[in-house]
Amino acid sequence: MEFTEKRQHWKKINALTPQKLELAHRLLEKIREGADVMALLRRHPLEGGGYLNKAALVAAYNEMVAAGTIEPDGALLERIRMKPMRTLSGVTTVTVLTKPYPCPGKCIFCPTDVRMPKSYLPDEPGAMRALEHAFDPFTQVESRIRALTNLGHPTDKIELLILGGTWSSYRRDYQEWFVKRCFDAMNNINEDKYKIEPKEKASNPDVELAKAQAINESSLHRNVGLVIETRPDEINPDEIQWLRHLGVTKVQMGAQSFDDHVLEINKRGHDVECTREATALLRAAGFKIVLHWMPNLLGATPQSDREDFARMWEDFCPDEIKIYPNQLLANAELYEYWQRGEFHPYTTDDLVDLIADIKPTIPRYCRVNRVIRDIPGNNVVEGNTRTSLRQDVQAEMKVRGTRCQCIRCREVKGKVVELSSLQLHDFAYQAGKAEEHFVSFNTSDDGLAGFIRLSLPSNESPETSMTDLDGAALIREVHVYGQSLAVGAEKTGAAQHVGLGTRLLEEAESIARANGFGQLAVISAVGTRQYYLDRGFERGEYYLVKKIV
Repeated sequence: MEFTEKRQHWKKINALTPQKLELAHRLLEKIREGADVMALLRRHPLEGGGYLNKAALVAAYNEMVAAGTIEPDGALLERIRMKPMRTLSGVTTVTVLTKPYPCPGKCIFCPTDVRMPKSYLPDEPGAMRALEHAFDPFTQVESRIRALTNLGHPTDKIELLILGGTWSSYRRDYQEWFVKRCFDAMNNINEDKYKIEPKEKASNPDVELAKAQAINESSLHRNVGLVIETRPDEINPDEIQWLRHLGVTKVQMGAQSFDDHVLEINKRGHDVECTREATALLRAAGFKIVLHWMPNLLGATPQSDREDFARMWEDFCPDEIKIYPNQLLANAELYEYWQRGEFHPYTTDDLVDLIADIKPTIPRYCRVNRVIRDIPGNNVVEGNTRTSLRQDVQAEMKVRGTRCQCIRCREVKGKVVELSSLQLHDFAYQAGKAEEHFVSFNTSDDGLAGFIRLSLPSNESPETSMTDLDGAALIREVHVYGQSLAVGAEKTGAAQHVGLGTRLLEEAESIARANGFGQLAVISAVGTRQYYLDRGFERGEYYLVKKIV
């Protein structure tokens, strides 16, 4: 069955009929009385086979609340919400893909499929959704918000993740149109004149984008982060200014390796120094930095990968990483090397052993977003096919008695937080010619309730050419963890909305002032501007700024 047929089949199976909704109503009453959700669903199979899913329970809950049959009940919604982990980091991520477009890279490990942007396959979950919507940005965002809402997730704080290979290689009028249409979807505005992508430069497109951004500052679905992915050799002062114009706050880059020889034989097209300069420039401009790292490239060994990974923390020091073990795919040039016996993929055991070795070395200021690409195993010619590698690594580390201290492993998620017991910590380190401060609120058992990233540029920091940043210390991120809550919502024992963000801002201001800075600049997402404006910041050209002397 082709991937499009699979998706349609799945939708048909999960269609919510009146009979399913009636059953959901009955089961919901039992759940309100304390019944175990999954056990209850298993005890009530559907006629013709199968079971009711949690989405049906959420639909029944929403219908009963709308009808006034029951009062809104956050605790009940938590019990029936599907995949609560999706929003336990405090925001709701919506992923979209750009259309197929030529990539300047010639990497031998990268798959090529004419239906997809470079490096993506049509049966990856996110890519499948994008292809179904013909890569239209509006419908991708709209449908994803609708689906997340139906699954019981809050959608008022959206981190928009734009994937598609090298964002910087797309025409800028397309980029501007794509971002505006994403904002239109978050703003629930669908104007006919913007539905078709531009064939040539539109009149005053920056004005139209600015309008959409202004609306989003107070819309129902606020953008609290905008992420793109690109290559290190695409980053320069002009590019970072353009990214700020679009509203970008986080940049993902494929570092892949910190060994020039490995980069060269894999035809990456840039060297390690290029990655170093790009990360330093992004840091000087306040962006959050995500680096992709690939073990098992041509020319690497498990031992050389261990040494390579250690080099990441010598100066690059990303805020987040994605570990993407190289996977052998038939539609990549690397396949020919494998056929000649010049390349051998690591086994699953090799990868588990490697990642279990390196994961405990990750600094406390970094978050590990992934340890494997979500590529269906049928695409992999030889080597690891398990997409549950993170769980395998965690099991191995438990056997070894080791632990990872990265942000994802320590964030409080849905745990109850005793606010009076939180301790404030300031972890300082050097990176990219700047002094970084990772200031965090930690629980008594080392859980992470919230943090702020403060960057203090030096005289040697790269020049950004943006006047907002002259003489300024930079706030690159403020993040409070726990289940994503609606703007203004409160929940007993939740880390969000209890003033931790404000207290972190006050601490950052104190550190910056003590180090001789007279101004703070924050790289605010469009939907968080009002938060900072309410705390004494003012609008600059690309940043929000505050005098602190």
